[in-house]
Amino acid sequence: MTHDKMYVLILFLSVLSSCFLSNDGYAQKIDNLASYRAMDKETYFSFSYVNDFFTARDQNYIQRYSFEVAHPTLKKNPLNYLLLKKGSSQRLYGLSLEHMGFTPGNIASSEMQQGDRPFASAIMLKSFLVNTNINNKSRLSSSLSLGVIGPIAFGEWMQQSIHKATGNIIPEGWPNQIQNDVVINYEVAHEKQLYRYKNIFALRSNALARLGTLHTGAQFGINMSVGIINNPFKIEGNRGFQLYLYAQPLVHLVGYDATLQGGLFNNTSNYTIENKGVNRVVGQGNYGIVLKTKSIYMEYCQSIQTKEHKSGTFYRWGGVKFGIVF
Repeated sequence: MTHDKMYVLILFLSVLSSCFLSNDGYAQKIDNLASYRAMDKETYFSFSYVNDFFTARDQNYIQRYSFEVAHPTLKKNPLNYLLLKKGSSQRLYGLSLEHMGFTPGNIASSEMQQGDRPFASAIMLKSFLVNTNINNKSRLSSSLSLGVIGPIAFGEWMQQSIHKATGNIIPEGWPNQIQNDVVINYEVAHEKQLYRYKNIFALRSNALARLGTLHTGAQFGINMSVGIINNPFKIEGNRGFQLYLYAQPLVHLVGYDATLQGGLFNNTSNYTIENKGVNRVVGQGNYGIVLKTKSIYMEYCQSIQTKEHKSGTFYRWGGVKFGIVF
């Protein structure tokens, strides 16, 4: 076995074990800028939706959805001046609208759930830029999210409306949710191809850093794709049809999480997790299946995450993504 292959094997085993044997937890629910979710075009629209409903659960996590659009005209977005541009790389410019919501385990009680996570919701508009370097087979993405966390993000209205319409338990604890505050978050991610075997298997490293009022921390891991896949670092000759499985084990280092600890500027929330109660090293595993044609993207995914805080529990959720190239 060559040194390069040995390095890849050690990296894979260490990250995988950290993800699934850790006792801590942190969630980056949707990572639409990862290469295994690439739409392979610079002009597209997509919709992503994840919910613990897909795993027959309704605990600690309501849902998260995202509307995303990419188009060359978005190069004129003035916020792009704050994003990273790398040399002569191919560039993808886009915007997304993201909404997320979280609950404790007992949603029926109007009392504060001591020892569990708070009710929380946030909504953000995200500007993003993805640089793809064909020569060194890497991707550098950066994004800036602006929005709000708290009642103004309408998480209470959304969950209660859905539960009333479906005849489920009405959540009564939202008056204890994280209170209104501003969301300003900056994120940088880097992927590098480590190994590829024809159009069947690909292995890439993944590193990410985020800084802001919603989430501050870092992420490390790998992602693997196997099946009928294209080479994202090849300009011509790629097929239109793709069908593949992917897996992404991750380790998160958590600095701050406003959905647990409250906003940075508003300390009037009735209930938050104390700083000492937040787990700082976190494991997450994502896996799924993707079907692509020249104009359509479809995905089904599942995720498992270890505990966000000391008295928390393991979480699971699933999701779907649909996209169209235009």
